[in-house]
Amino acid sequence: MPRNAQGKSVTTLPSLPEVHSSVAIPEAGSAWRKMVGFAGPAMLVCVGYMDPGNWATDIEGGARFGYQLIWVLLLSNMMAVVLQTLAARLGLVTGRDLAQACRDFYSRRVALTLWVLCEVAIMACDLAEVLGSAIAMNLLFGIPLIVGVLITAFDVLLLLVLQNFGIRKVEAVILSLVGTIGFCYVVEIAVAHPDWGGIGRALIRPTLSGESLYVAIGIIGATVMPHNLYLHSALVQTRRVIRSAGGIRQAIRYNLLDTIISLNLAFFVNAAILVMSAAVFFRNGRVVTELGQAYETLTPLLQTTVGHTLATAMASTLFGVALLCSGQSSTITGTMAGQIVMEGFVQLRLPPWLRRLITRLLAILPAVAFIAWKGNTGSYQLLILSQVVLSLQLPFAIVPLIQFTSNRKLMGEFVSGPGLRLLAWICAIIIISLNLWLLGRTALGLVRGGAE
Repeated sequence: MPRNAQGKSVTTLPSLPEVHSSVAIPEAGSAWRKMVGFAGPAMLVCVGYMDPGNWATDIEGGARFGYQLIWVLLLSNMMAVVLQTLAARLGLVTGRDLAQACRDFYSRRVALTLWVLCEVAIMACDLAEVLGSAIAMNLLFGIPLIVGVLITAFDVLLLLVLQNFGIRKVEAVILSLVGTIGFCYVVEIAVAHPDWGGIGRALIRPTLSGESLYVAIGIIGATVMPHNLYLHSALVQTRRVIRSAGGIRQAIRYNLLDTIISLNLAFFVNAAILVMSAAVFFRNGRVVTELGQAYETLTPLLQTTVGHTLATAMASTLFGVALLCSGQSSTITGTMAGQIVMEGFVQLRLPPWLRRLITRLLAILPAVAFIAWKGNTGSYQLLILSQVVLSLQLPFAIVPLIQFTSNRKLMGEFVSGPGLRLLAWICAIIIISLNLWLLGRTALGLVRGGAE
């Protein structure tokens, strides 16, 4: 029986007990049938990679620095694949999610510290969903941002209604809507004729300046997302895996494929948004101060078919609908991540509506204050800041994840191999180094400002 940090034996209740082992995997049949059975967890995680925070960092990166930061987006996606693979492996092999593993094998003080830090990350992500949904309502219905933010407090009621129809069906609809906007951006690339040479040069000769560091770290936080590591380690346990060496090995293999496909789909959507932002804003010297401006990246495509005036209105509507769907789909997965973290770290189980309401209210307060102080421009900058906060929280999820999956006593024959461990630690070192660089520059700026 596993033992905790104090050497005592521990027992762990199933993660997400209401859906634990609820999806049967066919023991016989084609590889395609099995893949369909295993597919899903990474796709739900992938929803978080297309939330309003991602849109803000992609648009800001393209508008301010052209194609310069597309390599950061690619690197972030590669790191996400490695780390999400480890998260899935931890859940499948040990029967624990990352939060439960931290509680069982760290001291109580360390576990509680990690829990608080993870809750901060979830609130930062929820802040992006609040602002994104409010901006979408402003575009669609002309609702003032502050009013829109307050309305998002009641989306917990909408969530409860949607759950009656089944989360998977609802997620399929929302993913289709978000995929539609992604398809529009991909098609528009052919119409807008971006500088493919510039994109290639940015990928081959990556550069990062002090000015672009802040946005680059926001892109990393928006892509990797610490709470998604907790989420994925729990979602893979919804599959009824045969608890044998062969069954677990099969599950790891199919979940790796699920992760690669899902996260690369999200990468192409985010890359298309950044490329179009560079082609529409950076190329023309436009400065983006509000996320709502981003609908203009859809206008060139629609102008070719319906004319300028109607194109602008249609672009605004299409962007607003997709942004609203993005915020709501991320809300659902964010609620699940919050449940996993709270139950895993402190074994406190709250009704989903109460958990959601607490997190949402904690996100609404800074959103209202910032909008009242800075207006629409402030909401855009707050979106980007929320993703930087996610990046700063990443090491506190990544380091435990690497430690657990590298522990032979815990993982047995499925312990991470030397190559996978090396890749994981490289990811951790890159993220920690960039965070320290940003913190150092910020501290230096404060010192210089105080001296002046």
